[in-house]
Amino acid sequence: MRGRGWRSFSNRGWRRGSQPRAGRGGSLSSRTITGMIEVTDLTKRYGTTTVVEGLTFQVRTGRVTGFLGPNGAGKSTAMRMMLGLDRPTAGEVRIDGAPYQRLRDPLRTVGALLDARAVHPGRTALNHLRWLARSNRIPPRRVREVIELAGLRSAVRRRAGTFSLGMSQRLGIAAALLGDPAVLVLDEPVNGLDPEGVLWLRHLMRDLAAQGRTVFVSSHLMSEAALTVDHLVIIGRGRLLADTSMSEFIDRYTDVGVRVRTPEPRRLRDVLVGAGITVTDCSDGSLKVAAAAERIGELVAAHAVTVHEVTRKTVSLEEAFMRLTAAAVEYRAESPGGVRR
Repeated sequence: MRGRGWRSFSNRGWRRGSQPRAGRGGSLSSRTITGMIEVTDLTKRYGTTTVVEGLTFQVRTGRVTGFLGPNGAGKSTAMRMMLGLDRPTAGEVRIDGAPYQRLRDPLRTVGALLDARAVHPGRTALNHLRWLARSNRIPPRRVREVIELAGLRSAVRRRAGTFSLGMSQRLGIAAALLGDPAVLVLDEPVNGLDPEGVLWLRHLMRDLAAQGRTVFVSSHLMSEAALTVDHLVIIGRGRLLADTSMSEFIDRYTDVGVRVRTPEPRRLRDVLVGAGITVTDCSDGSLKVAAAAERIGELVAAHAVTVHEVTRKTVSLEEAFMRLTAAAVEYRAESPGGVRR
């Protein structure tokens, strides 16, 4: 199913800091919406078990924020507390300056997808969206718009119980967008989507963020998060481990230095070592140099050494994530050799 229409969606009336005026029969609120999510000292305990402990962070407008963590880290519990589905033991979450329960028009402020299967299996996709629209005073035309947006036109009269996981995800995303919200909270929205669906969702989230909306998305797929996310909030065992931009996080776990290919390795080594720089021979004949590319360039130019390639090898998001969360993983598998991973 193709997610047709997402580009035209970006040209609708919504702008950061505003919403369309209320009209007869359920158009959107006229009040100003900023869309920031503020999490302060958020804690959740079940008896003696602490699932979330003292989380404090902000999810800002105009970017896609990834919510990452190992299994059992407390991501879903934190998202449920954001949406008023679980009561915090301590702390609070404010969306647009208020707890979710106090929002005047929740569906028009926050669109959420936590469980794509949480739809009556006997209800058609069309009737599900119509029911949501009527109960939230949203115009019927908006139902047609999100059906096109999510690529559901050919399946709109099928019962939700017959949907694959990927189609259920599309229906859940359509429902989340029904109120044209300033804030999107999506828990593992890529699950079940085919490659075309993943690409569609990636473009959609980035486009919504570019409009000035707040997009907060959890994922266990690091490769996809690396292509979509601007900012990271990472938790482990219920505690905050990182709140940083994607680029800063990758840089933190990338070794300083570059790989240099040259037809004159001995000469280049002598020049670099003479400048007090550590040089390591690589198996492919290149040199690993513990210095910035700019410094290497200056020395190469000054000594007229021929260089074919200078590359800085960065770690992947997955590698950086594994290093950060190594001590916060609840379960560890063993390799065939009996070594714990």
